Amino acid sequence: MTRLDASDLATHLGREAEAVCRHYLGAGRRQGNYWLVGDARNTPGRSMFVRLKETAKGPAGKWTDAQSGEHGDLLDVIRESCGLTDFADVVKEARTFLSLPRPEPAPATKKRPGTPAPSGSAEAARRLVSMSQPISGTLVETYLRTRGITALHGTGNLRFHPRCYYRPDDHGPTETWPAMIAAVTDLRGTITGAHRTWLAPDGSDKAPIDTPRKAMGDLLGHAVRFGIAGEVMAAGEGIETILSARQAIPHMAMAAALSAAHLAAIQFPETLHRLYIVRDNDPAGDGARDSLVERANAAGIEAIVLSPVLEDFNEDLRRLGIDALRANLRVQLAPQDVARFWLQTA
Repeated sequence: MTRLDASDLATHLGREAEAVCRHYLGAGRRQGNYWLVGDARNTPGRSMFVRLKETAKGPAGKWTDAQSGEHGDLLDVIRESCGLTDFADVVKEARTFLSLPRPEPAPATKKRPGTPAPSGSAEAARRLVSMSQPISGTLVETYLRTRGITALHGTGNLRFHPRCYYRPDDHGPTETWPAMIAAVTDLRGTITGAHRTWLAPDGSDKAPIDTPRKAMGDLLGHAVRFGIAGEVMAAGEGIETILSARQAIPHMAMAAALSAAHLAAIQFPETLHRLYIVRDNDPAGDGARDSLVERANAAGIEAIVLSPVLEDFNEDLRRLGIDALRANLRVQLAPQDVARFWLQTA
């Protein structure tokens, strides 16, 4: 990447300065035209300030740490907050962020400040996602690692909420638990829903509640997306199933539809030529597989089914290990995709 390319990327990030700060510097807060935080590594505090709008003093996205004297742009924020050392990884993360969903603009009809969004609505989902923080260094990372999932690149649609509301039923008392929040998006990247996985306080497992997973918003046809789909992508039901498959094929775009019924109805990107269906070994998974194969073929898209050895790919990962998972998936890929995706991981 040339300096001009990097400069252009920093300029694009500057146009989204507040969104960048909320995503990577979630320990801070906005004050006037600046975002205040402890430092570029997202430490709580107020010594670092990021300019959110272009002024006579300089462009949006420039920042200064009054305590250390450090200064830079939003590419530096991404590098420091994510702990990246290779500039190519910084560029990749920045481009991934710029492809992430943004909450839709507020409707023209004004609401009184503090007016709650309708429970379970797409608007409520967008608010929940916006109130959450990146997963780096949080209980979400801890939880996923207990599930054998360590490849967390391109997971900007996963967020962490330290005190997410949980109500056992319509009449029970409201509880709060830490939660993994997953943004559900349409093909344009607009947030249409959210999926919550409530976690144990130490992140060692799901929370000990009756229903530790719930979705909200408009889900039909949409998904939790990892990577940018081109001619090839994979789609499956669960987030952990998809993240497990990404352990073996980390450079392929994938999407979690959250249920068998929603997988069968997932929307296809216009660029898609080949779809890998990451199935679960159960009757619902078989039904979703058959429906999706039929829909894909009718749209002129080649459909290839990826099957686990055990119940699902996360169980394969945890019980059989990463080498067995890779071996099983490799033989199921089209030969051209072995060269396209697999050899990048070798």
